[in-house]
Amino acid sequence: MLKPIGEGNSRLARSDWLGGRKKPPLLRTRELGYGVLERLGFGNRAPEATGLPGAMLSEVLLVSAPGKVILHGEHAVVHGKVALAVALNLRTFLRLQPHSNGRVGLNLPNIGVRRAWDVASLQLLDTSFLGHGDSAALTAKHVEKLKEVVGFPKDCVDPEHLAVLAFLYLYLSICQSQRALPSLDITVWSELPTGAGLGSSAAYSVCLAAALLTACEEIPNPLKDGEAAGRWTEENLELINKWAFQGERVIHGNPSGVDNAVSTWGGALRYQQGKISSLKRPPVLKILLINTKVPRSTKVLVANVRSRLLKFPEIVAPLLTSIDAISLECERVLGEMAAAPTPEHYLTLEELIDMNQHHLNALGVGHASLDQLCQVTTAHGLHSKLTGAGGGGCGITLLRPDVERPEVEATKRALSGYGFDCWETSVGAPGVSVHTAASLDASVQQGLDSL
Repeated sequence: MLKPIGEGNSRLARSDWLGGRKKPPLLRTRELGYGVLERLGFGNRAPEATGLPGAMLSEVLLVSAPGKVILHGEHAVVHGKVALAVALNLRTFLRLQPHSNGRVGLNLPNIGVRRAWDVASLQLLDTSFLGHGDSAALTAKHVEKLKEVVGFPKDCVDPEHLAVLAFLYLYLSICQSQRALPSLDITVWSELPTGAGLGSSAAYSVCLAAALLTACEEIPNPLKDGEAAGRWTEENLELINKWAFQGERVIHGNPSGVDNAVSTWGGALRYQQGKISSLKRPPVLKILLINTKVPRSTKVLVANVRSRLLKFPEIVAPLLTSIDAISLECERVLGEMAAAPTPEHYLTLEELIDMNQHHLNALGVGHASLDQLCQVTTAHGLHSKLTGAGGGGCGITLLRPDVERPEVEATKRALSGYGFDCWETSVGAPGVSVHTAASLDASVQQGLDSL
């Protein structure tokens, strides 16, 4: 059994999908704000189990990926209707730092996780069951076998262990192309609240996949000299997404694939019956994201809607059809806004938000906290709806371009007065990206430097 060198409290949140920040930045040493990097001596030799790779980038990589919110289509998507998911510009950031100390480390400062393993021990593991770099090969049996090989309890299903397991799966699978597993440290820090249905685990998996694929030179680094950030080509994004989906499988078992797709490509996606497609040039919309902090069970809420549909088919089925029409109309409006947004477009979006919220209440997935949220924002001339499973959780409020700053601040104060967490952010954000250190906010750099 593999024994980790160090163990901390490993917690990583689930991301809830109902129905369920481009290429890691290659940073030159002079750009880093994290202290002087070790001088690396990677040559052409490949000493066994030393952690020195045969072909691996020596620069630090900085990667980010967005979270997600559901704009329209919650619950209806479970019954074959359209859902619109949009990239949330609260991002997860990853720093990958190669070194030559013969260890691989994982640091998740948001949740106090710090683990490290001897590369020599990892090198000796029998990971033949993982296949040979096949991002489509993961099964439930593979996950159980991986638990056994790395010494995790067979019955561990907590998000703490699964987050670490997802890292080990991606590291061992992607890096097996190297003549020896690489020594490196990975730190992941997030702006996303965890366990709130905002795609935090998908952003984590996307960052891991992008960074490891780039570090092992499976995909090139798109960051060009003089640029603050870079994005990968479509072909490379496809590969990142495939690997990230496997990470999501480790964590969730049978995810829809929407969360990792939104985090990879950004913008807005349409999802229906397993088919995912990107909306062309969706506008960036400013929003308030509000977390009521009321816990809820997605599984129970989905079951309750299904029960109501069976009990009142002639009432609930038309509700689901109407929600589908709302999603389609929103898709049409967003398409028009790509060319030239008008005040009328925003008014239409607000009407759609109001109608959808009422429909969701009729389905039984509302909550007093969400009603309070909507009442507060309505009093300030704004329009809100729940996002995700409902029953508490999170809501979103559209901020029209003409809303004055004092009104926004007053709304945020009022929401905070009810104990809600509130973020002023945007949707339609860029997908997975690479960055220079100088381009990152001080808060992000501080987060990545946390121990």
